[in-house]
Amino acid sequence: MPCMFLIAGLGNPGEHYEWTRHNCGFMVIDRLAQRAGREIKKRECQALTLRATIGQVEVLLAKPQTFMNLSGVAVGGLVARYGLSPADVFAVTDDLALPFGKVRIRRSGSAGGHNGLKSMIGALGTEDFPRLRLGIYPDYEISDSAAFVLSEFPSRDREKLSETVDRAVDAIEYYLSFGIAEAMARYN
Repeated sequence: MPCMFLIAGLGNPGEHYEWTRHNCGFMVIDRLAQRAGREIKKRECQALTLRATIGQVEVLLAKPQTFMNLSGVAVGGLVARYGLSPADVFAVTDDLALPFGKVRIRRSGSAGGHNGLKSMIGALGTEDFPRLRLGIYPDYEISDSAAFVLSEFPSRDREKLSETVDRAVDAIEYYLSFGIAEAMARYN
């Protein structure tokens, strides 16, 4: 593990987006900060950040404030500021290709149609960074995916959402302690 690791949760800033499906990355970062007994509030490189220790690893938690489609601007700025490599970055996003409640960790990969990941890949110049995806696809067909990801989780789904966010945080903590292969084997 590097001397510091950047965990970037992708989402959209502002109260209007707080409970939207596209903000799963922000929810995970907030829960990681909460478990560390801290609040994420420092502003740098167009992101809200918090330096914390998770297990034995120093991490920089980040919530880009550039809106989802420009997430790479903030992430790229943080990577440059802290002298990190793309392999030191861990992205956390929602995923419309996974059923609601599923969590998947990957070593690397394409954007898969996710504009936040596409922006990060562009800024970092590579697809080779680990990521965790939280499934948001419902048990019914959707006709407008853009409207769906920007809609709020209904109250009936909030308990399952909280459980999914906890599972994602557990997976990240496990990853930081045991590495990507072990985390994938345990949580995928």
